[in-house]
Amino acid sequence: MLYKQIGEEVRNYIDQLTKPRGSLGRLEELAIEVAKMTGERFPRVTPPGVLVFAADHGIAKEGVSAYPQEVTAQMVLNFARGGAAINVFSKQIDATFAVVDVGVAVDIHEESVINEKVAYGTNNFAYEKAMTKEDAERAVQVGYRQGNRMIDSGIRCLIVGEMGIGNTTTASALLAAMSGRHVAELVGKGTGIHNEAVKHKRAVIERALMLHQPKASDPIDLLTKIGGLEIAAMAGAMIAAAERRIPILLDGFICTVAALVATRFDEDVVHYMIASHESVEPGHRIALQLLNKEPLVRLHMRLGEGSGAAVAFPIVNMAMAMLRMATFSSGNVSTGSDHHE
Repeated sequence: MLYKQIGEEVRNYIDQLTKPRGSLGRLEELAIEVAKMTGERFPRVTPPGVLVFAADHGIAKEGVSAYPQEVTAQMVLNFARGGAAINVFSKQIDATFAVVDVGVAVDIHEESVINEKVAYGTNNFAYEKAMTKEDAERAVQVGYRQGNRMIDSGIRCLIVGEMGIGNTTTASALLAAMSGRHVAELVGKGTGIHNEAVKHKRAVIERALMLHQPKASDPIDLLTKIGGLEIAAMAGAMIAAAERRIPILLDGFICTVAALVATRFDEDVVHYMIASHESVEPGHRIALQLLNKEPLVRLHMRLGEGSGAAVAFPIVNMAMAMLRMATFSSGNVSTGSDHHE
């Protein structure tokens, strides 16, 4: 459970800082939220950790992505060699970085890629279950284990990213099942498909949902029938972070759907999540609403990888820095009225 008493103490302390009460807006609320998560009056979120899970999706065979499936493996190699957006952004925020192969369709021969392959991608859930129940459970455990491993290395805030061609289709199917909303409200252009392909993508998802009838409250049933191995792993990593009282800075659409899956395992996990941004993928806003989270920024991003969370991380860090301000008494500043002009 959250340290609510410490949250109140931090709220009272912030009101004593040399500024008009409430004048730093959302930064003040962030500091209180992180204090409640961590149980620390002066919490820190550095160093952050960026943990990227990669896996392929059988649903990609339905032509739901602008890119061919082999791009998943190619991008994993790009991550390993430091060439992707998330590499650049991770370096900029001094993050610990790791990429995990939990289900890429080919073998990755790169020393820096952590090999935790559960399967060579999922099945095409347009016609059969995405994976076995055992593989779903194993993928969650991979994420849980790797999340703990990164926390053991000393990180103080977890950013979970993903790579997997076809995974916006998988995430849209999961969100439709969990939210009960119409598929048309949730499905966007993903990596950049054209309008006719969007209609096709919606139809594929609707047929799959009719075929499998996944149970909205059962995370293993959801993952088994229409899930992704990297989405399962992301949920596992979030569960580990919540157990260790490490703030989770959510990325975009796929990450936020994984967060919803994590809350199906343990509803308390939601209290350790901060929404970094709202992407242009239409389902993302609905997913954030289901988590009752307000994003820090809206930058029209839709890349994934953990990129939006990495970009927003300095805002969270600034909220922690705010707590190092002088108080009115220590700074020898007159308080005047509570209602400063």
